[in-house]
Amino acid sequence: MAEKAALSEKSRIPIDAPPSYEATTQSLRPQNAPRPRGPLPLDLPALNLLKGKRIILASASPRRKQLLAQVGLHNLEVIPSNTPEDLPKSLSPFEYVLQTASQKALAVYQQEINNEVRGEPALIIAADTVVVSHQGEILEKPRNEKEHISTLKMLRDQQTHKVYTAVAAMTPLESAKAPGYALETCVEETVVKFDKEVTDELILAYVRTREGVDKAGGYGIQGIGAILVARIEGSFDNVVGLPIRPTLKLIEKVMRKAEDEDLLGDDIEELEEIE
Repeated sequence: MAEKAALSEKSRIPIDAPPSYEATTQSLRPQNAPRPRGPLPLDLPALNLLKGKRIILASASPRRKQLLAQVGLHNLEVIPSNTPEDLPKSLSPFEYVLQTASQKALAVYQQEINNEVRGEPALIIAADTVVVSHQGEILEKPRNEKEHISTLKMLRDQQTHKVYTAVAAMTPLESAKAPGYALETCVEETVVKFDKEVTDELILAYVRTREGVDKAGGYGIQGIGAILVARIEGSFDNVVGLPIRPTLKLIEKVMRKAEDEDLLGDDIEELEEIE
């Protein structure tokens, strides 16, 4: 009887593995049905003005490029600024990032404005991000593993720190009016609180992932570094390296200035013709 029961039990066990979720989804979709597409691009005057034009991101950060793609700026030229980030740390964090981002944008503008092959850029976007300790110390990217570990331990022990990102948006103007370009800037601040229960062992393990090597403060909140963070107050994108909503506002503002300048230029030409 026991043998028969075992055989009966075996007959109820499926021989083939269950279908995967992907296979199930594919089987439900008709063969000729169009594949789902992403959202349509934002239909905004400033972004429409930039279609087919040269847009430069003055930063090598792939995270900033990804964030700009979210608002429809996909065909970006990446030309990192070679401006040294050596301003005195005695500046306030606000002034430090603002001046650095502005200098980056200006350096790339001067480099590319007379580019005979590609033409002048329609828009240049630059940014700078720093982490500021609870004691007010401006923290850049870690220079070595020892500094990386000590920085993260300090941020954990102090628990609360701030992240500042400055964004500069620049566009050339048609007129010869000095300085020849329009520049708009903003600075965003986010408060970040580390988990006080993060262990030295976890910090060491995180440092050795190498994820935070190229990031201000030594961690990436959008990646594995999220395990260090308890909560934030403010913009998540700002901690990643580019506050996307304020950046879009800057783009709209600076492109409006360029458009107004073009209209003003047309009016002046008409008046000259009348005279």
